[in-house]
Amino acid sequence: MVTSVPAVEANTQPDLELLDAWRGGDARAGSVLFRRYFAQLSRFFRNKADLGVEDLIQSTFLACVEGRDRFRETSSFRSYLFAIARHHLYAHYRRQQRAVDFTQTSVVDLGASPSGPLGRRQETAALLRALRSIPLEFQIVLELTYWEDLKGPEIAEILEIPANTVRSRLSRARAALREALEAGLTAPDLLRSTLTDLDRWAEVLRAELDDP
Repeated sequence: MVTSVPAVEANTQPDLELLDAWRGGDARAGSVLFRRYFAQLSRFFRNKADLGVEDLIQSTFLACVEGRDRFRETSSFRSYLFAIARHHLYAHYRRQQRAVDFTQTSVVDLGASPSGPLGRRQETAALLRALRSIPLEFQIVLELTYWEDLKGPEIAEILEIPANTVRSRLSRARAALREALEAGLTAPDLLRSTLTDLDRWAEVLRAELDDP
């Protein structure tokens, strides 16, 4: 028997209840989850892929339902969702180039021109170019930290690395971003303001990516 999501509760019902209802055949529960997380997944894929973004979003949501039995409820639904998104992104690129080391290869190296905008300000445009030019694993850990406000244990799950490795991975990612910014920003003041207030520029950039 399919359990429906009452309209009044649709926006407040916990993710896992919605996921179970959707898996049981309640399309409306799936629609609620889709609306709840669409912007986050869109942002994730638009800054890393140039083709098939909508297909990647759809396939990620469907995989969430199909893999429900493998979901550990000690995790958050959001970390579960981003872990699947990462796998689908990597599979997308491995279909084009079988041997890819994502700890060494950037989306620029892969020949992609992500569909997200380059930003309206010089700082945000430079930050996006820098993000896209560093190894994809570094790009992901920075975006999960600064855009999605995910914490170390969640990021460890998504990247499938030990929790105590996240801090060093984030440190290396910041260093790579600094190098990329230094190569792309010739004005010292702009470079300084971007690096010293990365949280603010990341927030501005996230808003611009979300703005159609």
